[in-house]
Amino acid sequence: MDMNLIENQEPTVKRKLKARHMSMIAIGGSIGTGLFLASGATIQSAGPGGSLTAYACIGIMVYFLMTSLGEMATYMPVSGSFSTYATRFVDPAFGFALGWNYWFNWAVTLAVEIAAAAIIMKFWLPEVPSIIWSALFLGLIFILNALSIRSYGESEYWFALIKVVAIIVFIIIGLLTILGIFGGDMIGFENFTKGEAPFKGGFLSIISIFLIAGFSFQGTELVGIAAGESENPEKNVPNAIRQVFWRILLFYIGAILILGLLIPYTSPSLLSGDLENISVSPFTLVFERAGLAFAASVMNAVVLTSLLSAGNSGLYASTRMLWSMAKDNQAPKFLAKVNRRGIPMNALIITTLIGGLAFLTSVFGDHVFTWLLNASGLTGFIAWIGIAVSHYRFRRAYIAQGGDLNELKYKAKWFPLGPILSFILCMIVIAGQNYEAYLSGSIDWYGVAVSYIGLPLFLAIWLGYKVFHKTKIISLKDCHFEKSL
Repeated sequence: MDMNLIENQEPTVKRKLKARHMSMIAIGGSIGTGLFLASGATIQSAGPGGSLTAYACIGIMVYFLMTSLGEMATYMPVSGSFSTYATRFVDPAFGFALGWNYWFNWAVTLAVEIAAAAIIMKFWLPEVPSIIWSALFLGLIFILNALSIRSYGESEYWFALIKVVAIIVFIIIGLLTILGIFGGDMIGFENFTKGEAPFKGGFLSIISIFLIAGFSFQGTELVGIAAGESENPEKNVPNAIRQVFWRILLFYIGAILILGLLIPYTSPSLLSGDLENISVSPFTLVFERAGLAFAASVMNAVVLTSLLSAGNSGLYASTRMLWSMAKDNQAPKFLAKVNRRGIPMNALIITTLIGGLAFLTSVFGDHVFTWLLNASGLTGFIAWIGIAVSHYRFRRAYIAQGGDLNELKYKAKWFPLGPILSFILCMIVIAGQNYEAYLSGSIDWYGVAVSYIGLPLFLAIWLGYKVFHKTKIISLKDCHFEKSL
């Protein structure tokens, strides 16, 4: 098997992301409003034990997915990431559908993030129209991505660092409060034994949190896309991947454990943590319990940076996916053009415009925006399925073509259990997306349509490309292992 490095002589993206950038992209990708705002509702729904169980299961799944992605991204660091891997190791039609769906997901998510950031700004400046803030934030994110890959890496490093510091401070203050050093009396495990705690609502409640937890972790796969612009992918990608498990354990499991110990699941305030009422975010409640009256303003600033970070990474990821597909003749060729700074400007401009148009639907037509958002909702899980399937095929093809596993710079452990388990769990999450629609006397068909609209769209793109181009599943002997940007 010819595994020599094939260099691309055409103008292309530049490998300028340092190890610290890759680590923070990996960390920042999965920390967002799902932790800062939605974590309280998960504890209220399933109790502290149920919430911890759901997040731990999803955490294990994400760990396996990231080791699968890490093995492929270390061997073949490309900006198209799992779309390219699916094209080479599964079926070009599958890769085509994964790429376009992932691009659409982040283009719509960009609109969500700038709209949410505008809502946050009302906390300080309620008289300024939201559309002004959204336009400013969209312009800022565009500039950060247009300057250079280094400017994106630096901005994401500092955005992520703010989130990390906030969570570490939260955990420390939470532990001191539990021990009675802050706030008076020692609390201990009292709230884990109240009412139905630690598990409330049984198995179905845990399943419902399973879905929320899955959304919270989406974005972790960004490190695979960033691998194509890493200075030293063979070293930096494995280092970033190895941190996934420990950051999940510390940031998500640790934070939810602290919340469950400090705030009883029966507290009505746990349901109120949203963008328009940050003063009762579960994190804010803990800070205020410790006597920190400025907690609401601090958490507002943290959530704002979290939203900007998500928008920043979303624009980066979708731009690189569009550029990579154009290179592979799966998108218009003008999108493959790269400027002298290594930025695919045409892809960046198109993605920014689509994100802006999606935002305008939220202003002029809530129903349109809701359908766009729901259409993109399952895309993250579909992308994860793509990673699992691609890695399973990658490893089998590597062996079938005579590859030596000892020569892999990074090797995912527990193969084939990892990708198979990840595939099964992702399918459960997708199938149970709106299981409540089936539990009533009659099926809620509108609820089913809204929740699952992304799935038929993905299948239509996949099968449409497959029929038009007459593609077939690639045999293991014919899978391509050439490395290139």
